[in-house]
Amino acid sequence: MPSASRGIGCGRLRGANTNGEPEMSASSQRVYDFSVQTLAGESVSLSQYRGKVLLIVNTASECGFTPQYAGLQTLYEQLGPRGFEVLAFPCNQFGKQEPGDAQAIRSFCDLRFHITFPMFAKIDVKGPDAAPLYAYLTQEKRGVLGTKAIKWNFTKFLVDASGNVVARYAPTEKPEAIRADIEKLLP
Repeated sequence: MPSASRGIGCGRLRGANTNGEPEMSASSQRVYDFSVQTLAGESVSLSQYRGKVLLIVNTASECGFTPQYAGLQTLYEQLGPRGFEVLAFPCNQFGKQEPGDAQAIRSFCDLRFHITFPMFAKIDVKGPDAAPLYAYLTQEKRGVLGTKAIKWNFTKFLVDASGNVVARYAPTEKPEAIRADIEKLLP
C-alpha cells in the first residue's frame, strides 16, 4: 500500500473527497494565477498550462536526487501526449547544490539528461524570499507531519487539470513511483 507521504492513502488522492475527486481549496487561487520567469528570463503565465496535469518540482544539478531528472523526462515523454507537463524550478537553497547560472543549468540538463520539459528561472522555494508560486504550493499541500517548509531538492507537487494542488511528494519519492497517481488524473 502506498505511503501517506506519497500523497496517496487507501487508494485515493490525499485531499480528495469520498468520490475520489480533489477537494476544492479554501482559497479561490489556482496555479494558473501565477506568472514565472523562464530560464531565458521571459515572464510567462502558468495559465498557458490550463487543462493540463502538472508536476511542479524544485530541482538542483549537484544533488543526490539529481538522477530523478531522468525519471521526470521519461514521465514527460510518455504522458505528455495525454496532457501532462513537468515544470522544473532550479533552487540553490539546499546545500548550495544549484550554483550555476541559467546557461549552466540548461547545458547540464541538456547534456546529462536531454531534458525537454519546461525549466524556469532559479528561485527560492522557502523563507521570506520564496517565490509566490511556492508560497502558494506549500500552503495548499503540507508535507509530512503537517510542515509547510520544503525540506530539500526534488520535492514534487501534483496539480490536476483544474489547477488544484492535489498531492505533495517527498524528495525520496522517485518520479516513476508516482506515475499511477498522475495517470489517475489524465484522460
